[in-house]
Amino acid sequence: MSDKDNIFTESIPEIYDRFLVPLIFEEFANDLAQRTIRGNPLRVLETAAGSGVVTRALLPLLDAAAVYTVSDLNQPMLDRAARQQGRDARIEWRQADALALPFDDESYDAVCCQFGVMFFPDKLAGYREARRVLRPGGEFVFNVWDKIADNEFADCVTAALASYFPDDPPRFLARTPHGYHDIDAIVADLRSVGFLKIEVETKLANSVAQDVRDPAIAYCHGTPLRAEIEARDPDALEMVTELASKAIADRFGRAPVSGKIQGHIFTAIA
Repeated sequence: MSDKDNIFTESIPEIYDRFLVPLIFEEFANDLAQRTIRGNPLRVLETAAGSGVVTRALLPLLDAAAVYTVSDLNQPMLDRAARQQGRDARIEWRQADALALPFDDESYDAVCCQFGVMFFPDKLAGYREARRVLRPGGEFVFNVWDKIADNEFADCVTAALASYFPDDPPRFLARTPHGYHDIDAIVADLRSVGFLKIEVETKLANSVAQDVRDPAIAYCHGTPLRAEIEARDPDALEMVTELASKAIADRFGRAPVSGKIQGHIFTAIA
């Protein structure tokens, strides 16, 4: 993973929330929220919360007496999440590194993380920290995207950019969001830090965009893929966005367009 793959700054949080959240994240967020509340947790930690799509799904499901710590490494994303959510006495917003959590041992009933572990430079450290802050029997609930071939809009955008930059194709989407999907390897990682009971489910969903430009803007402007594009050609962002839009239209037809998305959901018990 590049050291810039987890940087979400400038206009990225707003574009991410406007385009990527409805395109690929909302359905999985609702699913993750339902799984997180199965054990009726009163103390919940969310890591890598991004712009707060899980927060918005989970908070209404929690007990009125719950304490919900919402954290992210990137302060601009956390600021966006807080503005979207509004005030609620149950929430504590914390800028925090999931690899070095500033919380006491055994202080949470549940830890959840939506599509964040792929960005951890040291995944074992992230898993170890999640287990450390969980009480015995607490649940770590998280999801990861499946390989890029099973996530069609991301695959289409990546192929379009490779045709424009054939000598040095931007590979952020394949490398990071879709680069950590081997179920057996992830289970082995979880077991290595002490999680013994682990459940895994693969979820297939349908992603719908009302305009062929929406997926192109979502990925090219709303993720660190933008930095890869601009590093190769500072003036190419709009051009490659149009190229990606055309590739989506060619593959999926005119709007509204629909593509497959697929991820794996893990529940690991401390």
